[in-house]
Amino acid sequence: MLNLLSILIGLVALPFLLFGFIPFLGWSLWFGLMIPIVGAVVGALSSSNAGRNLNLVILVIGALRLMLGGGII
Repeated sequence: MLNLLSILIGLVALPFLLFGFIPFLGWSLWFGLMIPIVGAVVGALSSSNAGRNLNLVILVIGALRLMLGGGII
């Protein structure tokens, strides 16, 4: 059940991060990176790894985009 909740949290975070890929809208990445952190914590509490891995992939891609845009120095 926690794995399903973690996957749903990851799917909610995905539109925020996709929105942040548009130039001059990178501010949404800061909010969008908080959601997969919560999803990864919930996924770590479950017995399966799929939800945790999904949120970690979303988190890494969003952080990489933020670093390339100069948001994280």
